[in-house]
Amino acid sequence: MKIHYSFLCFFTFITIGFSQSKQKENLVLENGVSEQMAIFRKQQISNVSYGLSFEIPNQKDQDISSHLNLELTVSDLSQPLYLDFKEKSQNIKSISANGKNIAIVHEKGHIVIPTSSLLSGKNTITISFIAGNLSLNRNDDFLYTLLVPDRASTLFPCFDQPNIKATYKLSLTVPKEWSVLAGADVKEKVEKGDFTGYTFGESDKMSTYLFSFVAGKFKSATEKPGNLEMTMLYRENNPEKLKFSTDTIFKLHQQSLEFLEKYTNYKFPFQKLDFASIPVFQYGGMEHVGAIQYRESTLFLDLSATDSEKLDRAKLIAHETSHMWFGDLVTMKWFDDVWMKEVFANFMADKIMNPIFPKVNHNLQFFSAHYSNAYAEDRSLGTHPIKQHLANLKDAGSLYGAIIYNKAPIMMRQLEASMGKEAFQKGIEKYIKKYANDNADWNNLVEILDAETPLDMQKWSKVWVNKSGRAIFTDKIEYDNQGRIKKFEIEQKAEDKSGNVWPQVFQIGLVYANDVKVLTANITDKSLVLKEAIGLEKPILVVYNYNGFGYGVFPLDGNHLDAISTLKDEVARASSYSNLYENTLIGNIAPIKAFDCFLKGIQTEENELVLRIASNNLNSIFWKFLTEQQQHKVQPQLEVILYERLQTNLTSNIKKTLFNLFSSIAYSDSAKAKLYKIWNKEKVIPNLKLNEDDYTNIAMNLAIFKHEKADEILNKTRTTITNPDKQKRFEFLLPSLSKDESVRGAFMESLKDDKNREKESWVSIGLANIHHPLRQESAQKYIRFSLDLTEEIQRTGDIFFPKDWLNNTIGKYSSKYAFDEVQRFLKENPNFSPILKRKLLQATDGLYRAQNIKKETE
Repeated sequence: MKIHYSFLCFFTFITIGFSQSKQKENLVLENGVSEQMAIFRKQQISNVSYGLSFEIPNQKDQDISSHLNLELTVSDLSQPLYLDFKEKSQNIKSISANGKNIAIVHEKGHIVIPTSSLLSGKNTITISFIAGNLSLNRNDDFLYTLLVPDRASTLFPCFDQPNIKATYKLSLTVPKEWSVLAGADVKEKVEKGDFTGYTFGESDKMSTYLFSFVAGKFKSATEKPGNLEMTMLYRENNPEKLKFSTDTIFKLHQQSLEFLEKYTNYKFPFQKLDFASIPVFQYGGMEHVGAIQYRESTLFLDLSATDSEKLDRAKLIAHETSHMWFGDLVTMKWFDDVWMKEVFANFMADKIMNPIFPKVNHNLQFFSAHYSNAYAEDRSLGTHPIKQHLANLKDAGSLYGAIIYNKAPIMMRQLEASMGKEAFQKGIEKYIKKYANDNADWNNLVEILDAETPLDMQKWSKVWVNKSGRAIFTDKIEYDNQGRIKKFEIEQKAEDKSGNVWPQVFQIGLVYANDVKVLTANITDKSLVLKEAIGLEKPILVVYNYNGFGYGVFPLDGNHLDAISTLKDEVARASSYSNLYENTLIGNIAPIKAFDCFLKGIQTEENELVLRIASNNLNSIFWKFLTEQQQHKVQPQLEVILYERLQTNLTSNIKKTLFNLFSSIAYSDSAKAKLYKIWNKEKVIPNLKLNEDDYTNIAMNLAIFKHEKADEILNKTRTTITNPDKQKRFEFLLPSLSKDESVRGAFMESLKDDKNREKESWVSIGLANIHHPLRQESAQKYIRFSLDLTEEIQRTGDIFFPKDWLNNTIGKYSSKYAFDEVQRFLKENPNFSPILKRKLLQATDGLYRAQNIKKETE
């Protein structure tokens, strides 16, 4: 979507743009929830309470009989009451309003209650219906709701907009061996033959997207790590993982809760903090009030876990716990500000890590967590501002991505640095207190922060929040006859050729033989003269963004790349490796030259986070930007270097990171032989800790690499997986691993049926297997197939799935053939969804850049 408003214009639009009289005259019914309808309903109704009951049958394909008892106050009878229900009309069995049956009118996803059936004041609407299945995530022996951002209306009739908060009174009838979890405690439990009925207490007030329940065959654990008792539902059955993880999971929730209470000066705001661990969960986690949901594999770790994996788990828990204040307690008015809840959840999670992991360099952790992901979208032709205009809630899923999850925290850290930590925290305290149990937008926060700082918040926000893209920095350094600096000027230009300027603060390291002189650059305009550098001796190397605070592409001395691995400061190394990769992508450094620098780095690097940046970038350059001839030349060297380093005396974290890289490029006969011996446990590498999941991944790689015993390897792996959920996952993936091209083709064809796409995380892995660089000659015929299905994926999938679908199909390619297929598709589909086109351009950024890079190489 190309229409963008500054927050001031948008605020004017909200408050003035629709007068009440204009709303009454022109309220147009359309699919989804239009901005106009949302504004009207917000002033039409209040005091909303949903009484909901669902009868869950034994079989997942059977209908779920449901009932809604809706209580609300209506203050405007100039328009009918519109309830959102994006399901078939035949799913609605009966409707009554204030005790009288009324005709079922269901248009464009809305149930219409006529004004003649409404009262001015309190009203009661009752609806018998069949629950929608789209967001129920039904499995053979468990289900869970996932209703963000506008999926509540696919489950039950409701007012599906974030600024109509309500309480919920839920009843569930489920098979008797099932457990249940929801946003309030169970108040009554009644046996009903083969079923059990559960009645929950009244929930706290929440937006529709935060309502949830989980039901199924789960085990449960309850602990009281602080003043609050917490319960967890889980399906994990590995004794080592349960022993190693359970207490830690509860403790991490408590540590996060205590930090947030102190930082916000506001007590935990809800009845309970329970959570469910789900093996097939689409996201890392989801912040449902009183019933957080997590992906099980992230929570349950064993002794083989690296420090990065432990940190990722802690950050995920801190992120979802932060949402209890930022998103759940204070919620955005409209989903164009969804980024606000995500930026605070990520920003607070990074802060919470400081006391939990005192030995971790948290500046480095922040850099490694956010920068590469933010750049990946912001450098692409599909980039967009942090705040985007949203005309209809049905398109809200398109707003999610690395810009709001990763660029926004970088923006917020720059804002905190510009304001000062104390002033920033004081502003946040006021924001939480003022808007608790209510809704707020970016304007409301700006107004509060503006009072705490001399910084021109509106000017600052205009580019960081309302504009897209990043800066490309250049420099002019001149020296006098004595070899001292006489001029040091930095200039920034927008990568997209616009006139945008990003005010920001970062450090520059002047590296000398025995010392590093660190200078601070506070650039507020297009250029900056760094006066502090005048008179200093000529350095061996100038390292931009030394502290990793800056955002953009910085100057890089291509003649001294090997010096990066010798930098003593680990953040400076990480930032330099990232900057090297970005300079490679914009054509300043040849891919083979960058590859050699990363190769040198992985031979010496002993910080896991820095090594991950170097190894990820090396892997990307190897598969996407080296020619086939270059790959054949460097692969044997890379294989030997990695394998030899694995034999040395290194920490288990470093070994695991090196092994993951080795496993990803071990396709030569000699490397496959080594990898097979490790998988078969004939070869044990000292201090390399591998678990069942790791052996499964090795087996999958060996199959893709066409090991002669691939069938035997896959069969043995299938029989040794001890977790039934993981066994189902592996069996789903087997066709994508087959050496038979027709079997892989049948797997792709099966994805036309949305039932075969229900386990989205499984589908993403299967697609990556099919479209692996070594298989693309046979898989490229499915590029167009995948592109043609994208709009269907958007319609039926959850918020991250369209991008994942594109990333793991066309996003895997760098060939001219794939590039031409995308161009042909776009030419033949001029009306292709602008939202999806943006996702496609993000996913194919590497493909586009590879064409330019390979032209230059040739």
